[in-house]
Amino acid sequence: MRNVVRILTGLAVPVLTAAVITAGSPGLGAYKVKQGDTLSHIAGRYGTTVSNLVALNKLPGNGNAIYAGEVLKVPMPATSTPARRSQLGRVTYIVKSGDTISGIAKRYHCSRANLLAANKLKAGDPIYAGKPLQVPVKIRPKARTDNTFAGRTYADHIVAQANRNRAILKKRKQPTRSQVRSLIVSASKRYGVDPQLALAVAWQESGWKQRVVSPANAIGAMQVIPSTGRFASRIVGRELDLLNARDNVTAGVVLLSRLTGAARLDIAVAGYYQGLGGVKKNGMYADTKAYVTNVLRIKAQLDRGWNPLR
Repeated sequence: MRNVVRILTGLAVPVLTAAVITAGSPGLGAYKVKQGDTLSHIAGRYGTTVSNLVALNKLPGNGNAIYAGEVLKVPMPATSTPARRSQLGRVTYIVKSGDTISGIAKRYHCSRANLLAANKLKAGDPIYAGKPLQVPVKIRPKARTDNTFAGRTYADHIVAQANRNRAILKKRKQPTRSQVRSLIVSASKRYGVDPQLALAVAWQESGWKQRVVSPANAIGAMQVIPSTGRFASRIVGRELDLLNARDNVTAGVVLLSRLTGAARLDIAVAGYYQGLGGVKKNGMYADTKAYVTNVLRIKAQLDRGWNPLR
């Protein structure tokens, strides 16, 4: 729930931190999500698409609820060669027949002297086909990705708060998805909200996972931002801890109760994502329309007895 912030042949092997890959099904591998990963970057790394990863891993919504430590299935080529490691700022180049030190240096825009020094060679030392050389290169720093979500960029202090909350949740034992589901149903009945609607929103937001935190500092199973948590706290008459699954669910369900009491269903769902004031002022943004469509589709499936945990 993000309703207040919208700022929103030769072989050269680049130096990369190796991903964690384990054996999987034929044609599949397993990737352990690292801090700062996004589904689009993982898809690009393995030559696939976000939609394919969402389908392959049965991820909620558009796959924005992945978290560090989660293991995802990823497509793998029929054969693969372990990536070489080299020091930061270098690539490994396998010498081909006819190569020269000067030619390799020119190709990689480094000086001949630096190339010789990196390989402890002297001028005139021979190189031969098949010999690996360490080539000094300038590697551009990766663009920051931990401060963007759904096309929006968030202020550094918000991202810092999100990172702290994510770290806290990672250290705590969290309820299972089934337990979160029960909490949502119970809170919905208590506050007069259709349980299937609350379950659909939570599945779209987090897949019923309490440890999820977005760059916008939307926290937990219901993806509640702190200002909404304070709003819900005033309604229930006590301070809600969004890092606690029961309180997180309470905050999200209380917000839904107010939204559904103030607007028709599709507008209420849009208000959970974009903010009701923003929807009334600007209409639904394109991503909001997609969000509403997804939530209502999930609700319809739940109404028919679908259980995503089976």
